[in-house]
Amino acid sequence: MFLPTAKQPMAERSRAASYCINCGAYFGLMLLLMLLCVLPFEITPGGISTPRPDLQVAITLAWVMLRPQFLPTPLVAAVFLLSDILFMRPLGLWTALMVLTVEFLRARERASRELPFATEWALVSLALLAATGANWLILYAFLVDNTGPGPVLLRFMATMLAYPLVVLLAQWVFGVRKMAQGAMDAWGRRI
Repeated sequence: MFLPTAKQPMAERSRAASYCINCGAYFGLMLLLMLLCVLPFEITPGGISTPRPDLQVAITLAWVMLRPQFLPTPLVAAVFLLSDILFMRPLGLWTALMVLTVEFLRARERASRELPFATEWALVSLALLAATGANWLILYAFLVDNTGPGPVLLRFMATMLAYPLVVLLAQWVFGVRKMAQGAMDAWGRRI
């Protein structure tokens, strides 16, 4: 369907190839981040643990705000389900919350296209805060071994502070930029 074939016109093959390259870049980047998260970087025990931003979440949210057509829902679900399995989180909970968050932001992408970056950042922050809070409350309600709200909020804040940098890197390194109002999407439809 999206893979280029010999019978498709050249422009359609180019759009399909661009779609595949962007999806592949996102998936490869997510796999690399998962690998880096499981590597043992801290050798000495103890000390003060500073919260690290969740770069998987920040990249996913930045990607969906910049070019939502290059981030299909099954790909997001597959990445976060694999992440749930790898990090031994309750299977599917964070995946479902991230899919809902991505779809919420995808539905508002067109309206937020012309807004200033600060407004976009606030929208993404509120959506992620709702997902993070729902995750914590569900885990708390079912008495799953869970940290207190403090570390969860610190990780949320670290992720949101990293979001502008992630957006800049997505634009400069991967060339993922917002489309102008009235531009054509990857399939030739006016958006």
